[in-house]
Amino acid sequence: MRYGNLLRNISNWPLFLAVKFGLTRRDPLLFMTRRGVRIEVPRRLLQTFKEIFMDECYMKDLPFPLPENPTVIDVGANAGYFSLFALSRFDGATVFSFEPIPANFRLLQRNRDLNPGLSWFFEQKAVAGQPGELVLAFDGGDDFTTSATVMGGDSGQKDRIRVPAVTIPEILDGNGLKRCDLLKMDCEGAEYDILYHCPSEVLTRIDRIALEVHGGPGADQNIDALDAFLRQGGFITRQRQVGMLSAWRGEKRDG
Repeated sequence: MRYGNLLRNISNWPLFLAVKFGLTRRDPLLFMTRRGVRIEVPRRLLQTFKEIFMDECYMKDLPFPLPENPTVIDVGANAGYFSLFALSRFDGATVFSFEPIPANFRLLQRNRDLNPGLSWFFEQKAVAGQPGELVLAFDGGDDFTTSATVMGGDSGQKDRIRVPAVTIPEILDGNGLKRCDLLKMDCEGAEYDILYHCPSEVLTRIDRIALEVHGGPGADQNIDALDAFLRQGGFITRQRQVGMLSAWRGEKRDG
């Protein structure tokens, strides 16, 4: 399945095999999707690329495809790989991406510059349950990070950064969005604050959620508690042991 997805998603797929078997020293790598979307991947982030384009880790549990011209919100966009996946895979997709860490955001901007015709909007902000600022813990000595977290105490991350934050209601209303067809989240522990503080009338405007869940110290900061919260909010849910949680509404909506 993994290599089938590689062939389905990536037109210059032999480049991945060249890397795998040590036949090229290129860094960064430049992949091209079947729809002509360019993706710059430093070798440091090749595993992240594989998870999204080969494992399709955020999509495999959702039971039906997105509608045409979907709206996608990417929380914790990192270098923009899931955003690029959505823009390449879903007809007429519009994507709103949020990434607070400067090094990650620079690569996201680089990928956006490689694809000027896409309906892709992004901000160097975190997403939170309340507007204002967040303090994130991360490793400032790393060129890129996939583990910046609000759970600073025992995270092992030595550096701190204060970043502006925006809420889900602000994202929807500020961009004139009546609905979100897919909310993707990989925000290293901020998912609890974001979803638990999202008003119920706003959650009803979200049709699908695909998120990576990170356990926290609180009694309600685990995948089972988040699963129960979403089911109470009218979602059908599915868990995977790797910490992935998918949620969707039982009826597809028109318009």
